Amino acid sequence: MVSIQPPPPAAARREQILSSIDEQGFVRVTELSRRFGISEVTVRADLDALAQSSAVLRIHGGAVPASRPAGLERPFEQSALAASDEKARIGRAAAALVESDQAVVLDVGTTTTAIAMALLARDDLHNVVIITNALNIALALEPVIPRFTVIVTGGTLRPLQHSLVDPLASVVLDQVRGDLVFIGCSGVDAAAGVTNVNLPEADMKRRMLATAARRVVVADSSKLGVAQLSRVVPLDGVDSLITGSEADPAQLERLVAAGLHILTA
Repeated sequence: MVSIQPPPPAAARREQILSSIDEQGFVRVTELSRRFGISEVTVRADLDALAQSSAVLRIHGGAVPASRPAGLERPFEQSALAASDEKARIGRAAAALVESDQAVVLDVGTTTTAIAMALLARDDLHNVVIITNALNIALALEPVIPRFTVIVTGGTLRPLQHSLVDPLASVVLDQVRGDLVFIGCSGVDAAAGVTNVNLPEADMKRRMLATAARRVVVADSSKLGVAQLSRVVPLDGVDSLITGSEADPAQLERLVAAGLHILTA
């Protein structure tokens, strides 16, 4: 006979929720509902109680730590700690799309960095050109030269993300054509499209998308259903999304209904 464990008491549950928020940087109502076997109404009540005590900050669909206001950009190193396993799987799935003799445009971000690391592991690839505005990605790919050619866009350095933005970055992008482009983002929503926290990087993403024949956005499951400050492109501005198997099925359904092709890693 299988015994069904009752959900933990509210106080204990809220402590666990708070720990998850501190560890992951973001939790979604639907995920907590499945995890604790409670209704979404109860989850929202828990998050509201934590918000009233200034322990968390409520945002659309979930909550973030109170010490980081909603929509505020996190340093690369902090973002890299969140959903690292999921991002690694997304990176491998994206890298599997790359073929020898292709030109690949690679955006800044922790998930696109996971793509770079997966490309490093592919000994079968030759004569691949990587065009990136991420200094950390360029350095990570240095060991694979000369099998790969690495082109850095140049531009103004944003140390928070190790990224290069305009002026000057677009000079290179205006003169190249990619077979594939992988961009990261802060949110993918059926209505808002692909969005980002940072305005200068959002503009770079649009320029990158315009260079390539196949346009792929990569985003871990916490980004789905989220709309941030700067709109990059509507959903019809990309060909496909690669996300993790942790993604909320309801969010996936909305994105598919909006016409987006999705691959889950």
